[in-house]
Amino acid sequence: MSDQSFTGFPNEGLQFLADLGEHNDRDWFNARKQTYTDNIVIPAVAFAGSLGERMQYISPHIQYDTRTNGQGSLMRIYRDVRFSEDKSPYKTWVGIRFWEGGPKAGGNPGFFFGFDATGGGLHVGMHGFDKSLLASYRAAVDNEELGGELEEAVASVRAAGLYEIKGQHYKKVPRGYDPGHPRAELLRFNTLYVSSPMIEPAVLASPELVEVVMDHCEKTAAVEQWLVKVKRGAGA
Repeated sequence: MSDQSFTGFPNEGLQFLADLGEHNDRDWFNARKQTYTDNIVIPAVAFAGSLGERMQYISPHIQYDTRTNGQGSLMRIYRDVRFSEDKSPYKTWVGIRFWEGGPKAGGNPGFFFGFDATGGGLHVGMHGFDKSLLASYRAAVDNEELGGELEEAVASVRAAGLYEIKGQHYKKVPRGYDPGHPRAELLRFNTLYVSSPMIEPAVLASPELVEVVMDHCEKTAAVEQWLVKVKRGAGA
């Protein structure tokens, strides 16, 4: 839990991210590291604590961690360039994650809030299934009870606002499933997540951001909770 209340990401922080896009090198960053700490890291820790505490109303098992070493809710700004043609050392966006199902965020359903100088958004669910979880997902979609629950969850999210349901990857229903399956669309997914409408920079700079993101969390939580149920049932 953060010992500081969240008052917004200062405009200096958003400008830092914009400038970083133009000066993405170590010398420039190191000379302005205190600006990054004061205007991104410190408010991000406060945001993670404030929102994480509120999210216990969705589920008491949702985890957040205010460490700043990359193992907590705040993701590292340093890019992994080992296998990338782009050798820019820094991300020009900030990622803050909340998760459920294990001690680490990776490989678990959750809520991801990200932003850059132009705005932000919430992404809810999972950005990738491993082979085992993909099989469990398909079996759950095919199951009358679990598949029906997912249909209801997706319908509730779509009815709540301009949210996008993402994850469709395959052109055809996977082998072994009826091409005319009532949930054929969902069977073509290889992951499942919801993206919120864009959150404007003025909101990012305001303490209102916690309430805005929490509202998105509540409206999309049904999809995250369904994935938690399926993953738990698969023993993953």
